[in-house]
Amino acid sequence: MSLHLTYDPDNIFAKILRGDIPSVTVWEDEHVLAFMDVFPQSEGHVLVISKTSTAPSLLEIEPEALARITAAVQRTARAVEKALSPDGFQILQFNGEAGGQTVFHLHFHIVPRWADRPMKGHGHAPMAEPAALRVLADRIAAELE
Repeated sequence: MSLHLTYDPDNIFAKILRGDIPSVTVWEDEHVLAFMDVFPQSEGHVLVISKTSTAPSLLEIEPEALARITAAVQRTARAVEKALSPDGFQILQFNGEAGGQTVFHLHFHIVPRWADRPMKGHGHAPMAEPAALRVLADRIAAELE
């Protein structure tokens, strides 16, 4: 399978952006959306996507959109750190099926890590309750700068 894919306008993130599927928003502006992963690898797992680019991977995204999403990842990671005080965090971004990508709309994962808590595998975590995600999203949003 090629890394250069045609964008599928019916992927789950496109459906979230259109409002066809609900999500638990942490914050958004005209360019990006940060929302809770419904299959969190750890408490506070946030996804950040572009609202303006239909790039399926890092190879196709426009430089301006990449700059905006990267700044959004940093802003969100700072808020996650303040809100949840993890021991560390991971920024994950997968490209292509062989690279672990499961949704072909460029996205970044912010995954808080604690030394004494095991992390669930990508795509193997159980679905979280929306109410619990809302509480975490509100805590993170309260720490945005």
